[in-house]
Amino acid sequence: MEKILLFYKFTPIKDPDVLKLWQRTLCEKLNLKGRIIISKHGINGTVGGDIEDLKRYIKETKQFSGFKGTEFKWSDGTRENFPKLQVKVRPELVSFGVPDEVKVNQKGVIGAGKHLKPAELHNLLKEKGDDVVFFDGRNAYEAQIGKFKDAVIPDTRTTKDFISELDSDKYDDIKDKAVVTYCTGGIRCEILSSLMKKRGFKDVYQLDGGIVKYGEAFADEGFWEGSLYVFDDRMNLEFSDKAKKIGICIRCKGNTSNFENCAYKPCNNLVLMCEKCHQAIDTCSKICANKNNTLVTA
Repeated sequence: MEKILLFYKFTPIKDPDVLKLWQRTLCEKLNLKGRIIISKHGINGTVGGDIEDLKRYIKETKQFSGFKGTEFKWSDGTRENFPKLQVKVRPELVSFGVPDEVKVNQKGVIGAGKHLKPAELHNLLKEKGDDVVFFDGRNAYEAQIGKFKDAVIPDTRTTKDFISELDSDKYDDIKDKAVVTYCTGGIRCEILSSLMKKRGFKDVYQLDGGIVKYGEAFADEGFWEGSLYVFDDRMNLEFSDKAKKIGICIRCKGNTSNFENCAYKPCNNLVLMCEKCHQAIDTCSKICANKNNTLVTA
């Protein structure tokens, strides 16, 4: 039986290159595939493989003193959801573009927002009602198929876009409210919440474990609506058979959660397109369709 593991841990890393070599050797020994990022701030990974091999991976990874408290999340999938194993060293675990602004210690990101378990989030909403604002910590296209109700969706195509968004005056009206940041598994919000506090947001929280943990707790019976975008071959996850389709197909305007890349390779734009429309035309526009036909017949 195969599964997928999602995990991250913020902790100071003295020599990321040594850690990279150890992690690559460990994953190759256990026949795991996926993507692991290592920086001076810690580790962030998603790997797939046989469940017994994944358990061995957890046990051996936790032998590194800085990773003892790492929380590993299980998800449905296999190693074949990943084309290969990638283990890379980068300046940041998440590319906000401000590596020197992020500070970590053994407890995590310094100055991050208060963690809220899914049930604690519901308690906060009961207590403060309309004074609570959901703030999406993902790229805007991810929110097209799933988000928290009435969430603020920043205008972001990449994570680096958050800095210019936060440095603008777009969100001055919510800086005195209780702002709950959320993302897929929690890692982006660890950093985002600290960046928001440095920019004048006074009451900032982060959803502990991200949308993944919230979905496990409440599925589609809470404040989440739609599907969860994921960065592997699965493309999206649903928490129950009651999940809404909130995405809009670019062609027929019907509801869908199906993302496709434009078949015209120089474009390769990721768009929402229902399976029926994609079978009819596999490009994002007529312009790309004409160019693709020219390319194919040339």
